[in-house]
Amino acid sequence: MTAKTKSKPLFLGIDTGGTYTDAVLWSETEGPQQGPNKGKVLAKAKALTTRHDLAGGISGAVDAVLEKAGTDPAAIKLVSMSTTLATNALVEGQGGRVALVMIGFSEADLARDGLKTALGTDPVVFCPGGHDVHGNAAKLDLSGLEEALPELGASVSGFAVCAYFATRNPAHEIAARELIRDKTGLPVTASHELSAKLGGPRRALTTLLNARLISMIDRLVAATEGFLQARNIAAPLMVVRGDGALVSAVFARQRPIETILSGPAASLVGARHMTGLDNAVVSDIGGTTTDVAVLDKGRPRLDPEGATVGGFRTMVEAVAMRTFGLGGDSEVALEDGALNPKILLGPRRLVPLALAGMAHGDAVKSELERQLRSPNPGRMDGRFAVRTGVPDRLAAGLTAPEARLYEAIGATPLALDRLLTSNAQNATLNRLVSRGLVHISGFTPSDAAHVLGKQANWDAATARLGAELFARKRDGRGQPIAASPEVISERVLVTLTRWSAEYILETAFAEDGLDGAATVAHALVQRAVDAHPGIARLSVALDRPVIGLGASAPLHYAGLAPLVGNDCVVPEDTDVANALGAVVGQVRVSAEARVSQPREGLFRLASGETVRDFLDEAAAIAAAEADVRAIVAERARDAGTDNAEIDVATEFKVSTVEAQRMFIEAHVVAVASGRPRIAM
Repeated sequence: MTAKTKSKPLFLGIDTGGTYTDAVLWSETEGPQQGPNKGKVLAKAKALTTRHDLAGGISGAVDAVLEKAGTDPAAIKLVSMSTTLATNALVEGQGGRVALVMIGFSEADLARDGLKTALGTDPVVFCPGGHDVHGNAAKLDLSGLEEALPELGASVSGFAVCAYFATRNPAHEIAARELIRDKTGLPVTASHELSAKLGGPRRALTTLLNARLISMIDRLVAATEGFLQARNIAAPLMVVRGDGALVSAVFARQRPIETILSGPAASLVGARHMTGLDNAVVSDIGGTTTDVAVLDKGRPRLDPEGATVGGFRTMVEAVAMRTFGLGGDSEVALEDGALNPKILLGPRRLVPLALAGMAHGDAVKSELERQLRSPNPGRMDGRFAVRTGVPDRLAAGLTAPEARLYEAIGATPLALDRLLTSNAQNATLNRLVSRGLVHISGFTPSDAAHVLGKQANWDAATARLGAELFARKRDGRGQPIAASPEVISERVLVTLTRWSAEYILETAFAEDGLDGAATVAHALVQRAVDAHPGIARLSVALDRPVIGLGASAPLHYAGLAPLVGNDCVVPEDTDVANALGAVVGQVRVSAEARVSQPREGLFRLASGETVRDFLDEAAAIAAAEADVRAIVAERARDAGTDNAEIDVATEFKVSTVEAQRMFIEAHVVAVASGRPRIAM
């Protein structure tokens, strides 16, 4: 590295995924077009994500990058991070236990937009109150909430507050928020802080998920900040949001829901940079999920209706990404009750046996060998439970059976056939997994790749034992499903490639607005791989190539092209696309206000946390535009840029009655964007 390169500012990109943490050191290049997106990778590295202490994975990856580059940490002027932790948590149904406070809603509202499913067994409190569409208040009564707070404060990690029409007047949410903070000191998310869109139940869902993710993202940011301080890296820390924009770590801590699809959004930016392709389908396969999105004219398509993750439609504007529970560490299972059972993958992530064997040695191998000595296969063969190592406070609110089982599980993997004695305990274990307190270890595609010699970073011997146990499982005729570990491993990898093709085609059909996208994609791929395609000849081809991202993309996407009818491009730095994309983005934030007319001649402005009345339409609109400009400028500074460009747009809804213009509503939106500030 030349002295000139050393003197230029360096940018550090980090991506914390479910399995690996990646790091990239990036340098600007000379020339008229400056900026990190015109630079080059100086070094890249990976380390295992250490979920119990995220600093471990971060330090492992970043220290390796610094050593490879031989650079002074003080030369790093900006650190930018993307993460799939929030996405993975929602896909796997994990997150902290939170209390939902619904103001002005009825219990029937829980049935809308998947809110009841998302809530699960977490507590909910209903309070009278809320507002109408013009911001006029009903009577607020928080006595029931105040009475419940002592018990809730000891059993949840945070609160989510949603009030009826809070987007038109947030006063009741603010009152509940302040009461909860005063009585419990716990984090509180109010729905008006996240979205200005109507649709109470979906706004409540978004708020609930945000509150559930706060402790996870807080731990990630704290771990990263602690590491940077220990290495004397005095640079601003940015986080990639789900729409690909950058925001400050402080901003992300308050709104962690906006980091869902953070990793995939960063990967799209990285894919565009690495390939130069303006139009492509991008498929990013990780350990837990496969994320598929579309590049159009060099920009990712955004989903204006809100991101869908783990089956939940949120109000978070993000990349129009379809996330599937399919990855290298997906759970491998067998179809129940079939004569020739199919291999099933995901959506749950397991700790691969090869990884568990590398970390715990004989504690895992000896149990697998014991199970193999049994004359008959067992239902729980090749499965282990181990604590994730999260802080004890996150285990609050466990039932007595959950607490007993949690106590029995330790830091060393314990075979499930020794741990569980009934089906009821299996359900209890699944609840501990969904709380993020326990990991299950078992046979995965990563293990299959180790058995076949296509992956070699963990313990292949343990993987082979797991494959041998899985191959002994019986089909509907009582025969072993595979003749050898190699045969079953090959079937697993073929299945993963096939499912990847189905998900890519399903995404393409959905983007084209076709109904039944999953069914059609499945049928087309089945015909493509079937030796006897049938009377009707079907074929399909994408109109653009696929960009394959992820460390395992060269393996799993090698046979993808004939299944999707177009090329599959796997770039050189595909293994660190997320970390690379994290350093080339811009800060972008927005603010909005609405002006309504509750009665003729009265114009009501709702902006931020204030509501004001005007007697003149022009004055109300001018105030709205001034408000959003001031709010977005402050948000831009909080999000990490000092030189934001601000654009304001106003959309009017009017009607014409007897040739007279009648004002209905005005929607004012301000968008601020700019490069993140860097250390001087």
